Amino acid sequence: LNNGKLSLSFEVFPPKTDTAFNSVKTATEEIARLNPSFMSVTYGAGGGTSQYTLDIAQNIKKQYNVPMVAHLTCVSSTKETVAERIESMKKAGIENVLALRGDLTPELEKGDRSKWAYRHAIDLIRDIKESGADFCIGGACYPEGHLESANMEEDIAHLKMKVEAGCEFLTTQMFFDNNILYSYLYKIRERGITVPIVAGIMPVTNAKQIVRSCKLSGTYLPQRFKAIVDRFGDNPKAMKEAGIAYATDQIIDLLANGVNNIHVYSMNRPEVAAAIQNNLKEIMSYQR
Repeated sequence: LNNGKLSLSFEVFPPKTDTAFNSVKTATEEIARLNPSFMSVTYGAGGGTSQYTLDIAQNIKKQYNVPMVAHLTCVSSTKETVAERIESMKKAGIENVLALRGDLTPELEKGDRSKWAYRHAIDLIRDIKESGADFCIGGACYPEGHLESANMEEDIAHLKMKVEAGCEFLTTQMFFDNNILYSYLYKIRERGITVPIVAGIMPVTNAKQIVRSCKLSGTYLPQRFKAIVDRFGDNPKAMKEAGIAYATDQIIDLLANGVNNIHVYSMNRPEVAAAIQNNLKEIMSYQR
């Protein structure tokens, strides 16, 4: 991410059950065949599904030689569990990790956090560094501020601490208004946060799902985007086409304005990843 070249990457997620493993494996392989700059695999929380994250990452790396980033979350985990997961990642040949606290379930939100071994992602980043694992560690950042931060100033102060603890790159939460990201980049650069930023883009193919998701995350929906959802949201094929076009437009604007690293939340949908990559074919190969 440091060489100034344009990068387009995709995110996939592991299956929740054994029966879904083969279909997820096939979908992730189809995305890998697009030969992206890298792929990331989200963390399968709970039970044995955390192993699926490594299984999917290993398979793609071995079969397609695509650089992989494996997510690791720590919410409500013990130190021992996290140490075991770090060892498993090392044995699996994982070189890049996205260290995240993880989402709070309603039960966790109500619980007593004082007993948690990990209250924030920074605690996990420190443990990864202390483990001696030779990972490139990434973290998340929030252009509209984390929901649990009192204000943007506090959020950026926490982000700076994460970087100082060993975070080498940052991936943004989804956003639909590029001006929000440009303003955010100015603020964090001013605070001395100079690590590469990867812009997270979500192509919207399901109108109801995205409106619900944005309400939970506090993501701002521009009027231009709302108009697309209002007009095409009840027609899945039209919404998919419009969502891919909107995401493509966002990405072109970001690249034109010097944001070189784009990460698409492709949700295990090879056709969406392929359509976006195809829309950017000449642009991604253009270097000046």
